[in-house]
Amino acid sequence: MAAYRWKSFEENEDRPAKPRRFGVTEMRSPHYSLFSHNVLQDIFESMGEYVDGLKFSGGSHSLMPKASIKQLIDMAHQHDVYVSTGDWAEHIIRKGPSAFKDYVEECKELGFDTIELNVGSLGITEDTLLRFVRLVKSGGLKAKPHFEVKINESDIPKGGVRAYGAYVPPAPRSSEFVEDVDLLIRRAERCLEAGADMIMIDADDVSKHADSMRADIIAKIIGRLGLEKTMFEASNENTSEWFIKRYGPKVNLFIDHSHVVDVECLRGRNLGRNHASVLGSSFFLF
Repeated sequence: MAAYRWKSFEENEDRPAKPRRFGVTEMRSPHYSLFSHNVLQDIFESMGEYVDGLKFSGGSHSLMPKASIKQLIDMAHQHDVYVSTGDWAEHIIRKGPSAFKDYVEECKELGFDTIELNVGSLGITEDTLLRFVRLVKSGGLKAKPHFEVKINESDIPKGGVRAYGAYVPPAPRSSEFVEDVDLLIRRAERCLEAGADMIMIDADDVSKHADSMRADIIAKIIGRLGLEKTMFEASNENTSEWFIKRYGPKVNLFIDHSHVVDVECLRGRNLGRNHASVLGSSFFLF
């Protein structure tokens, strides 16, 4: 499959070559890559230049033979794509105190580059979280704690029918919501101090329950943690577009594999999302 070279970044743009410290695009692996390696191979061969990382979906690697996992990881590495475990550590720690250390060693043996730690799913104390970060780093892998911004009920805009142009008074924001964001940032800062390489922020709740993306929350997180150390999970193209338009190509995004083309066009700022005529109907047959 030939790669379409419909645009490129100029040297004076904010888009460095791989390996990148910012402007990182990490993609979720397609579930059906469990049955066909050709899917990932097609993505890497056609868009590998614009994919920085691959994350296994929902512990999918736990269902695969080790030889198959290594084959997929080797394929990614051949295209300078790092590989992340995704959310799976929470299932490992139930096996006992030493289980997480064994998990880190197994991930290193298989060739994984990054271990993701979903803070909400793990259900552990902050001290234990920091210990896990240090264990990952001492094992020679990168640590990526995953935090979720939770929206309290009082922060969800109320629906209802209203006349066009009618004034709607702003709903008050709860103090608990502000404290929750501050607590998230403080915990993320401690993770970075402990050696974490990147902080993943799930942006779904921020955009899902509001009339528009809570720009103040995102700005606060980026202002404290830094753009280079923060990655936002964007489950839909509208969210990706919002981040890129506001923060430019330097923003780090975790996206679905089917959104790679759209996101890269947005990063390029040359074609935007109106590129159907360029790609044609045969670019990706997913």
